[in-house]
Amino acid sequence: MSVNVLYRTKATAHGGRDGHSRTEDGTLDVTLTIPKELGGPGTPGNNPEKLFATGYSACFLGAMKFVASQGGPKVPEDTAVSAIVGIGPRSEGGFGLEVELDVSLPGLPHEEAQQLIEKADKVCPYSNALRGNVQVTLKLV
Repeated sequence: MSVNVLYRTKATAHGGRDGHSRTEDGTLDVTLTIPKELGGPGTPGNNPEKLFATGYSACFLGAMKFVASQGGPKVPEDTAVSAIVGIGPRSEGGFGLEVELDVSLPGLPHEEAQQLIEKADKVCPYSNALRGNVQVTLKLV
């Protein structure tokens, strides 16, 4: 599979999960902290799962808008996508992720909304990257 790359970005982390990460252009600059559930101090802060959830939810909403621009149903103005990202030990060793995307499409008939979500899942780069490796549940709420 080849990709015609139209955009690249770069971020660098220091200190791992209990450190700092920043994009090359400085527009995203975050302090990272380990959640209590993963053995950290539980202090307020960000972690890779929060950043992933933020990116995936925005990307999936963008994919729905792309599908709409290709003749799909119009995406309502007050549409929202919430990504719930879980992390934990895998039975095979190491750690793994699971994701639930809760999609709210107010006013769109259920069948149209479901079709839009399924089509968006096929074009979203996050969904394509995870397919076959991470359990992703799509939920119309």
